[in-house]
Amino acid sequence: MQAIDALLARRSARALTEPAPDEGALELIFSAAARAPDHGRLRPWRFVIVRGAARERFGALLAELLRRTHPQIGEDSLQRERLKAFRAPLIVAVAAHCDGGAKIPAIEQTLAAGAAAHAMMLAAFALGFNAMWKTGDAAYDATVKQALGLESSDAIVGFLYLGTESGERAPTTRTEWRDRVRELPP
Repeated sequence: MQAIDALLARRSARALTEPAPDEGALELIFSAAARAPDHGRLRPWRFVIVRGAARERFGALLAELLRRTHPQIGEDSLQRERLKAFRAPLIVAVAAHCDGGAKIPAIEQTLAAGAAAHAMMLAAFALGFNAMWKTGDAAYDATVKQALGLESSDAIVGFLYLGTESGERAPTTRTEWRDRVRELPP
């Protein structure tokens, strides 16, 4: 697949199933992430892989967060929250570990982690897989970060759900960009 084809055809999946990217595919996906723009060569991105039985623990973590933030929530809602961990066979939490002592502003370090996440999605797509990028309250919660082995100051830029697309595919739409571009007059 040509790079331009992946860039123009990629879209988020609606449903993902097995197989997930294997170790060889993951190596390529993480290698693509490591090529993301990185002002200052700080390599601020951090990745946490969640798969297998760890998805159950991640689902429990999501449900516990919901219970903490909404004490009156019912068991049905908590179960739906737990099941989010099973949207795909593999989840990668992508975070920015910003170096506050660096000359590079934290926003640029966070953007580098976001660029790494996008590179991962493109690589997965080019390899025949697909992905969904999710955030939600869990991305901003210190307890979730700690449970994932991250620091509370780390910024989770997204949870990438990776697998093989199943079911009805989301339509590939040509996003109009012209109304978002303007040229500065001479």
